[in-house]
Amino acid sequence: MTPRPAVLTAAVLAAGLAASACASSAEADSSPATTTPPPVAAEPGTAPPPVSVDVVAGGLDHPWDVVRAPDGTVLFTERAGSFTAVRPGSEPTPVSADLGDLFASSETGLMALALSPGFEQDRTVYSCQGIESGDGRSVGVVAWTVAPDWSALTRERTVIDGFPVSTGRHGGCRILPRDDGTLLIGTGDAAQPSNPQDPESLGGKVLRVDAATGAPAADNPDPASPVFTLGHRNVQGLAEQPGTGRVYSVEQGSSRDDEVNLLIPGGNFGWSPDRSGSGYDESVAMTDPDRVPGARGAVWSSGPSTVATASGTFLTGSGWGAWDGALAVGVQKGQQVLLLRLSEDGTTVTEQATLPELSEFGRIRTVSAQLDGSLLVTTDNGDTDSVLIVAPE
Repeated sequence: MTPRPAVLTAAVLAAGLAASACASSAEADSSPATTTPPPVAAEPGTAPPPVSVDVVAGGLDHPWDVVRAPDGTVLFTERAGSFTAVRPGSEPTPVSADLGDLFASSETGLMALALSPGFEQDRTVYSCQGIESGDGRSVGVVAWTVAPDWSALTRERTVIDGFPVSTGRHGGCRILPRDDGTLLIGTGDAAQPSNPQDPESLGGKVLRVDAATGAPAADNPDPASPVFTLGHRNVQGLAEQPGTGRVYSVEQGSSRDDEVNLLIPGGNFGWSPDRSGSGYDESVAMTDPDRVPGARGAVWSSGPSTVATASGTFLTGSGWGAWDGALAVGVQKGQQVLLLRLSEDGTTVTEQATLPELSEFGRIRTVSAQLDGSLLVTTDNGDTDSVLIVAPE
């Protein structure tokens, strides 16, 4: 299909703003792969509805994440180091911000975005980014205040940092603010074999911290530690299922086993590439209870090939028909948006499908559900990328 041109941006954003008012978020994975993975096949059943695709902004270079504020403004990052805002009725406009200490290399740079649940009052937005200082390199979460006219972001504080990063591989990061005042933060293992199973390392984890202070949440499995779950390889997505409070991580596998995991406090999800001191062994299974006793199995796995799952969000709204409530997953290597319908208890996938209209856009990084039922989507091909709005017809 041919997407509608960018000149429709104002109408599209205005429609989203009106709907919100009525109603009241693999890397370019360098892991070795000997064969091209097959496309993810759709299970038999009711097909998803057709969707429209509108271009919000084009000609971009690896836009990593995108959010839409209550006033309808779309804000997105590009990995090399820029924020851009698209206000209703306006063209994309750069947003000034102090990124002087940004570390951008390989898969790491300016990555995840998330709005504070109280954004209308505090105008706080969180970013996850590589940081380079006299103490070395790490990945961390930064809190910013947005100017009323969206012209600038003022850097307020580093919420938490120290997530390991070396060359930039597996520095991926995703942020999920929660209504209890905490942030869930997914981290990569920096391609270092001991990090995922080391409770003292912040790599290969999902962290849970107080959004205001960055301190470990008081009711964490270990109240003195920000670690909420461990045994992850490269967490690319975090999504809360509406109505249940269940949180799912979307994770990239090595040469196999991309995964969707249902997070359980203190859960170990089994990634342990350090085998007999041989270094970072990517031939091992992502989840192997024989090697990691008590490792929790995945809700969904890609199996013997990978598709590079890169984000996750839950579809909402009657426009999605039978797929309302399904988990939508952005896929890079497989170049699609994958839909997973979950069982009532949330532990298995009962049906899967794709959105064929997105197949011509190449690698998909972020999918982010909006209050009006649409999806904000970023592509991940290089310097010809786009931010899109996708809506059921």
